[in-house]
Parts: sequence; C-alpha cells; structure tokens
Amino acid sequence: LQGIIQAYKSGITLQGNTTSLGRWDFSGSFFFSISAITTIGYGNLSPSTAVGRIFCIVFALFGIPLNLVLLNEIGQLMLLGVQHCARRLEEVFHWQNKASFLMKTCALVTGLLLFLLLPPLLFSEKEGWSYEEGFYYSFITLSTIGFGDYVIGMNPDRTYPSWYKNVISLWILFGMAWLALVIKFCINILE
Repeated sequence: LQGIIQAYKSGITLQGNTTSLGRWDFSGSFFFSISAITTIGYGNLSPSTAVGRIFCIVFALFGIPLNLVLLNEIGQLMLLGVQHCARRLEEVFHWQNKASFLMKTCALVTGLLLFLLLPPLLFSEKEGWSYEEGFYYSFITLSTIGFGDYVIGMNPDRTYPSWYKNVISLWILFGMAWLALVIKFCINILE
C-alpha cells in the first residue's frame, strides 16, 4: 500500500492493468508550470526531489515576473481592443458616451461567458462536476486562490483528451488577465 501511495505522489496513476505518467506527461507538466508561475498552487502536485525543488524555485523566480508582464500585456491588448471598437462605434453611429459604455458592457459579458459561465459546462462534461462546482473552480482558479479541492485532470477513473490541460492552461492565462481588468475596474469604481 505504501508503494502505491508513493507512486501516486510521484505522478503515476493506475488505469486498469496499466499505469500512466499522466500527471508528468507534457500536458500535465505544462499545467503544473502554469499553476506555478500564476501562483495558483493547487497543492496536488509538487516536486519530490531536491533537484526538482531547486529547479522549481529558479523557474518561479523568473517565471512569476515574466507571467505578470505577460498578463499585463494580454490585459492591455484586451483593453485596447475594447477601446478601438468603442472608437469605431463612435465614428459610425456618432455616439459619444454610449459607445464606450456599450463596448465595456460587451467586453464584460463576453469575458463572463468565456471565462466564468461556459467553462463549467466543459468541466461538467470532462470532470463529472456539477455546474456549480465548475463555476467555483473557475473563479477560485482565475482569482489565483487555488485551494486544491478541485483540480482538473486528476480523476484516475476518467480518460482526458490530450488537448484538455493545454487548453485549460491557456484559459487560465487569458482568464486571469480578464479578471484582473474587472478587478481593476471595480477598484476604480470603489475609489
């Protein structure tokens, strides 16, 4: 039993009569890297050797600041896109304040759909979670709280497509940038 527990902690999962390095294959490693540099840290997977821990520290020291730069750039591109669309609406329809409000509302609704309301449907399908559990996971992940009570791709009774963790990793990056813009907007309102 101790051997099975140690193998599980090392990332080996049992699948019938075979084993899989599912947590440390390319998509699992990519997902781990994203959760490390975004500081989500679910706590379900961690390096188990001294060399792995040292590499993780060095990786995080460079990765976290680079990720913050990346998230800022993604957020700025999203904001520029909204502002560009608002200017185009102002030019075409000769709306002044209405175009900006309309575009901000559209950006908010689109972000809500892409990052908080639709992903739980995918999680319900792939993970077997309820919609509420998927919504909870979405917010806890994108806000970088990352309790670790829900983590994608960890159920040994399920088979996950190879693209799944990679797509979710990209969703995390873009979703964090969008949520940062929403939080910044809320801070501006509160100030």
